[in-house]
Amino acid sequence: MIASEGADSLRGLHQDLIALSENRLANVDRLWGELEAHIDQFKQLLDKKSRTEASRQAVYSGLFDNIFTDLISSNPLTSASLGTISLDDVEYAVNAEFRDGTIQLADALDLDELEASRLFLAAQEEAEALDRSVLVTALIHFHAQREFMLDTLRLILYIGTNQDTDEPTRDVFHELITMILETKEGPLRNGSLYAQKCLVAMGEIEKWLQGLAERIQGALALGQALTKEHDEVMSLQQKSLNQQHESLAAVLTYLVKENFTMVEDFYKLLDHVPILERWTALSVHYVPILLAFTSQYGSPEGGASRTDARSIHTKIMHARENKPWILVPLQAATIIWWLAEYSGWYTDQIPSSPLRGVNLEAEAQSRSDSFFQALNDGAFQCMLSICFKTRSQDWYDPAKVGLIDFLLRDSNMLPQDALPLANYLQDLMMEQLEGFAEAFITNMPDALRKFKTEEDDQRRQLQSGLQLHLQSGLAEQDLHLERFLVIMSYAYEGREDAAQSFWTDRDGNLHGFLQWASRRQSTPCVSAFCETFRAISEGPESAEAAHRFLLEENTHPTGRIRKASSLSWAQMFGELHFYALKIREHPTAVLPTTQTSGKSRNFDVDEPESAMMLECYLRLTSHLCCQSQVVRNWILSSEKAAMPETLLALCQSSVPKRIQACVFTTIRSLLIEKDIVVSHGIWTLLDQWCSGGFAHAINIPRPAKLANPAAWAEELTFEAIANDFEESNAFVAMLQTLLAPVSGDTLLKDILPFPEQIGSAHRMPGVEPYIDFVLGTIFSSRLLLLEDSIQLRMLSWNTLHFISTCLGAFNEDLLIIANKSAMSVDSAMSTSSLLNYARLHPFHRTMEWMFNDRVLTALFAISHQDINEISQSLADSPLIMAVTTAIEVMDQIMTLQSTYLDVVRPLIKLQTSGHRQPVIDPSLTSFEDFVANNLRLILDLGLYCGSGHRNLVLSSLSLLGKLSASRKLNVSRPSRAGVSLAGNRLIGVLSQGNDLESIVRSLNAALEFDLRELNEGPNSSAYAIKVAILDFIGGALAVSPEKPNIAHALLGFSCRTDSIAVADDSMFSKGMSVFHAILRIGVQYPNGEEGTMSSWALSVKRKALEILGSLRKSTLTSECCLAELNDTSFLTGQFLTQVKLDANVAWDGLRPDDPDFLFTNSALALEAYLQQRCSILEYTSAEMRLISLGHTSSQNHSIISTVLGSSLLPTGEQCSNLSIFDLLDFLDLKFESLRTPQVNCFAGVDFSIGLEALPNTETSLYNLRIVEEVLALRRNELVQGGRILDPAQAELAELEAFGLVLHFTAENNQRLLKAVRIATLVAWADTLVLLVNSPEMDQHSKTALVLQAAQLLSPKFEAFVAETQPEAFTLAKVLRSLLSQIGAQSTTESGKILDVAKDKLYEVFRVALRAINVPDANSSLREVLYNICYCYLLTRPNNQQASFSRTSGGSITHTIKSAGDSVIDIISDDAYGGDGTSRIAALLLLTAMVVAGNEANSRYLIEALVRANFIIVLVESIGDIPQELQASNARDIPLLLSYYECKFSLLVTLSETRIGAAEILNAGLFKVIRTSKLFSVDPDLGIGWFPLHQYTIYFLLHLEIDNPEALKKYYGLLLAILRLIACIVLSQGPQNESTLAQTRAFLGENRASIVAIFKHEAGIGGILKQDIGIDVHDLVEYYVLLMSLTGFMEYEERQDIGNGRRKGFS
Repeated sequence: MIASEGADSLRGLHQDLIALSENRLANVDRLWGELEAHIDQFKQLLDKKSRTEASRQAVYSGLFDNIFTDLISSNPLTSASLGTISLDDVEYAVNAEFRDGTIQLADALDLDELEASRLFLAAQEEAEALDRSVLVTALIHFHAQREFMLDTLRLILYIGTNQDTDEPTRDVFHELITMILETKEGPLRNGSLYAQKCLVAMGEIEKWLQGLAERIQGALALGQALTKEHDEVMSLQQKSLNQQHESLAAVLTYLVKENFTMVEDFYKLLDHVPILERWTALSVHYVPILLAFTSQYGSPEGGASRTDARSIHTKIMHARENKPWILVPLQAATIIWWLAEYSGWYTDQIPSSPLRGVNLEAEAQSRSDSFFQALNDGAFQCMLSICFKTRSQDWYDPAKVGLIDFLLRDSNMLPQDALPLANYLQDLMMEQLEGFAEAFITNMPDALRKFKTEEDDQRRQLQSGLQLHLQSGLAEQDLHLERFLVIMSYAYEGREDAAQSFWTDRDGNLHGFLQWASRRQSTPCVSAFCETFRAISEGPESAEAAHRFLLEENTHPTGRIRKASSLSWAQMFGELHFYALKIREHPTAVLPTTQTSGKSRNFDVDEPESAMMLECYLRLTSHLCCQSQVVRNWILSSEKAAMPETLLALCQSSVPKRIQACVFTTIRSLLIEKDIVVSHGIWTLLDQWCSGGFAHAINIPRPAKLANPAAWAEELTFEAIANDFEESNAFVAMLQTLLAPVSGDTLLKDILPFPEQIGSAHRMPGVEPYIDFVLGTIFSSRLLLLEDSIQLRMLSWNTLHFISTCLGAFNEDLLIIANKSAMSVDSAMSTSSLLNYARLHPFHRTMEWMFNDRVLTALFAISHQDINEISQSLADSPLIMAVTTAIEVMDQIMTLQSTYLDVVRPLIKLQTSGHRQPVIDPSLTSFEDFVANNLRLILDLGLYCGSGHRNLVLSSLSLLGKLSASRKLNVSRPSRAGVSLAGNRLIGVLSQGNDLESIVRSLNAALEFDLRELNEGPNSSAYAIKVAILDFIGGALAVSPEKPNIAHALLGFSCRTDSIAVADDSMFSKGMSVFHAILRIGVQYPNGEEGTMSSWALSVKRKALEILGSLRKSTLTSECCLAELNDTSFLTGQFLTQVKLDANVAWDGLRPDDPDFLFTNSALALEAYLQQRCSILEYTSAEMRLISLGHTSSQNHSIISTVLGSSLLPTGEQCSNLSIFDLLDFLDLKFESLRTPQVNCFAGVDFSIGLEALPNTETSLYNLRIVEEVLALRRNELVQGGRILDPAQAELAELEAFGLVLHFTAENNQRLLKAVRIATLVAWADTLVLLVNSPEMDQHSKTALVLQAAQLLSPKFEAFVAETQPEAFTLAKVLRSLLSQIGAQSTTESGKILDVAKDKLYEVFRVALRAINVPDANSSLREVLYNICYCYLLTRPNNQQASFSRTSGGSITHTIKSAGDSVIDIISDDAYGGDGTSRIAALLLLTAMVVAGNEANSRYLIEALVRANFIIVLVESIGDIPQELQASNARDIPLLLSYYECKFSLLVTLSETRIGAAEILNAGLFKVIRTSKLFSVDPDLGIGWFPLHQYTIYFLLHLEIDNPEALKKYYGLLLAILRLIACIVLSQGPQNESTLAQTRAFLGENRASIVAIFKHEAGIGGILKQDIGIDVHDLVEYYVLLMSLTGFMEYEERQDIGNGRRKGFS
């Protein structure tokens, strides 16, 4: 059964084998197990059962195999039963749909019906996931399995036979092959039988494909249009069958090579191939098999005897005479291959017994005749055509195509649409062709010599005029040697190891052939030999060997090169100089062209193939320069070569365009790894050439009066280049390389690759004309006119590469550094000034073109391609590279447009003189403006995400992320006709048609996890794409979390204008959405391989959890998100995967205490894990908050249980996990402290300009790129200033810079760790507090939980606060919350729990009290500490009897005293001068302390406050109340009044003791009150003597009725003062006459205020306070109390009587 698990297993095995073949498989042990599990499948791979009547009847009657009947009975398709069948006493139901589908599948595949039923059943599970019918899914599964199995078998054979495989692995695979072929313990003939099965299977596939083609043709003939699904199925089957045929060809070739076959197998092949009717890709698949058989059974070194070889020879020769093949050229090629090997039996080197009755000379002559007859039948043309047509034609090499066309002429027998072979079959065929070439050179040297002799004779006849018509003579000339040389070039191209055989053995046949073939060459032979020479010089080693070969004859002859010499640098340069001189001397002469090089107007050069020869010289030179720095340096430094000048001299109007294109390519090759000297030199020559400097001898008609001849010549030059594809394509590619940064300028990019004054002789300096030519002429005009798709794609890629280079070479950081720092960037950079850099750099003009409508139209046209063609193209094809680069250019525009529009463009506008015509479209204010009118781009980008091409996917996601973050694009679609088109515009584009679902499916598939990713690590394509998808979705959600955007649509939500929903029967509702894929990553993605903690793996999981957290926090999606997380037991899964952190856990191989930890990615691994934990805790706190709010759910108990360390699995099993307390382990991790590096060279450099704030955080990190750039600029300054003079000083500066970069790397890592640790701690604290307050927990459990938390946190808090770590603040807040819980709960407990609670309370109080005195503790932390201490003092059990108790006043006072007077001083300072609520907390704490001291009758606290002068300050501050009210904002008044309330509360508490009251009086209380004039206001009239804040004036003068709340607060202030005075009077007692006198004086001074209060209380006059809700009863009572205590009335009466007047109080 092809179940999905089996398919996945096979796919995984295939991936592992590919990884092993590429030497990147880490887990080999897993591979062995997989291979052993599939051995039987490989044995039976080719045993396909055809349809049988018995099986069909079994299907109709319901007699299924009992292996899968249980699956049928349980499948929904069987719900409507036609009948039942009984198997093993169990009845099963089968419906018509299943039966009919099975029959259709069997007919389509010609497969046994029972096997078809298994396929059909297995396909039902994945049909929905693939969005295909069950029948189509079954067809896909069938072909996919066969395709994977065959290719897996091919890989096994490849690895087992490849000599590059290490010997132990090769031995294992060889044994595996013998087990599959059953030759290990069985007869060797089994291998032959397997090979015959392969051959039979290939024939069956051919018939199958023919049947499919006939069905399609039949339907078309009848006018029946194929449905979309039918057409898809047909195409799929054709493609898969072709690939299966290809794999079988490779398998059979390997079997032949490894001698698993017999002679009879060759006979069977020779019987099958002749009946092939036409040239197709299938026909070509037999070529490597034929080559392998001829090598194996024709060569003396092969597996056949001479007798067998002679027998085969007879059969092959007899067929040529009597039974010619339908494909005659293939038969001719087979004869050539055979004779090349077979002739080895008759060379002098082969010892053999004489053959009786055999005329060896006659046989030799017969072989020779047969050989040349086969050549005449087109053998070499056939081989060359196969080599040419089976290679991908995506990259068009015009010169090589011209050479091939010249050699093939009209004998190109393969169809134009022939499919290129797979790379592996191409390599296999070329490997076999290599063997043929070597055999031919070794065994048939006479034929080679005859080639050259006959060709020389023919050319002599042509040149001596024996044939009058030149072109007809060329057509009759034999070019066998040339064709063989080009066939050799294909055989060795791209195979460095094979090419080494030409160079390692200088006495061998191959090197000898090379020397022989390089001599006495005709012009066509030179061209072909150059191709072979290119092929065998791949790689630096071979290229340098080829360079030495060409140097062997290094004389530079003058005049025409003699043909007797060998091919050498001297010959090639001589030819180039000769023709360059010829053109200069005879400007009207035109080089002759071959029939493929275009037409020539004149002809006075020796041979018609000269142009082709020069093309090949140039291509060979370009190739060697690309391969070797040695060759480039030699050519550039050779005075005799003078290559750049000579090459440009060839580029004149009289020279064929193709040669000029080759010239540009050669110049480009010289620029690889260019330095500034080379770059500037070639730019100077190029600009001189473009402006006519190389054409002074050419008579070009010019206008009579020409103001600027150079500019005119430049215009003509560009026009001529633009008219030809080959030339323009090569020219643009050369310009791209010229404008690329010079070697070594990869960091600052501050070196212009051209001279600053270039072109200044005839125009404004710079390279703007070249940019205008590429973008204004080629890209926006000529490009889209090309009809050939290959040319269009190649030129598109080159122009886009040019644009990308111009944009990417600009360093905007230089502008940032110059703007933010005091560093002199002008003097430190290589360009003369930053202004010149911005003005001359190609970035400016290129970016201006990027806002041109025509350029953007072309750019968007290139980016819009058919997704099917994209998916079927190779990753390195021009189509994929052009589309990818187009998207990358758009990404660069989005990134750099603000720099250009806001900085560079305004800067350039100031330099108005001499600039070229503006090209920017004024209607475009940003790139998004154009995108808004071309929103199809969004859909294209989404579809490209499923293309499977890594770079294209990553580029598409990057650009999609930037576009989705644009506010201009994230707007609702406009309404029309009164109808509002709901939703985001981008969502609207994606939702058109069915494309959104296709995009979602592709993203979903890309997010699926495969354990093999762990083996490949961060270099895995699957990993990179996952990260890009998560970054894109996370970024889009961050931009618009509360509005539906493109991310919500892709996640699977149904988006409306301002809300989202989950549609019924959607992918989200089925659990198949991107959201669920991300959810699975968040739960299932491992932290690393085999228990390791890897930064890259942890990063993926963190990103997934951040996305889920963003969705959970958003009000738009929280409901849906939380519901899904609950349904999937997300919390349980997360807690079960948490790891206990300790010092032994390694992160990317390093432990936290390792000195290198912070300097490596190990720190990032820990940061990612802590971020994960933070996300989990935040989600946990969200769930706990819902519980605390009373949300009832069946999950409540499970959630709390999980948080406490015990989870209930879906199976009902109880499982332990880390509890909430275990998850605080991260606080115990310690790191090595950072040391500031010692600096000398870079002292005083300001690196703060590199600080960049992380989004949505308070953390800033150093931009290491900017840091490195600042260091580089500073280094330049030191060099220019003479402080770095020698290499030793330069090395020291380099080491110092490296150390600084490392330091800032560690600094960044440390900041990240600190930030995430605090964030995780905050999330942990929230979770704990919510857990403690959960209504789901009983009182006893809460008490135990709180005590456990206090026990855990107290020592950690003490440790952190001692070091003033920021974590102390959060821990303090948690302890404060716990204290209130302990205080409230412990009073209801008894016994042991009460004692424990008291101990915990006291311990926390003691730690907090001492922490107040910690140096550098900030006010926020101290405020929390004050609250802790206050909470403890407020909630401590009242135990007056146990004076020894820790909670007694005496014990507390002793604890406070032991903390030191400095604690009181700090609290006093904060109480008076603190900020915000900090001073209130300090006042409350002092009040509680004084209360405790009063309980213990201790004078310590009051005396300490007196020593601190605090009481005087506190009393005097009463006088500042009016001024403070006036200076405060209205919104600050409530807080200020609360502060006054706390202040008076402390004073009242102090006044409760006699000493305290005395100190307050001594501080001048009554004087301060009098100064404040608070009692001098008449509330009825609103008249006062002190200036008030407008808020106070407002409520005092006018709002007695309108704002009663304000009046109430005023009376509150008066009441607080009266309460204080009353307490003082009571504390001092009636015997203290001084106090009584001061109080009486106070009452007398404020008589008016007192009378007014009394009148209002009595309801006399004015507006009653009761009517406006104000109660003055307390004020009246305190006034009465004071009058009573002081005897004020009696005193007044006595005073009146004594003065002879009577006032009274009324």
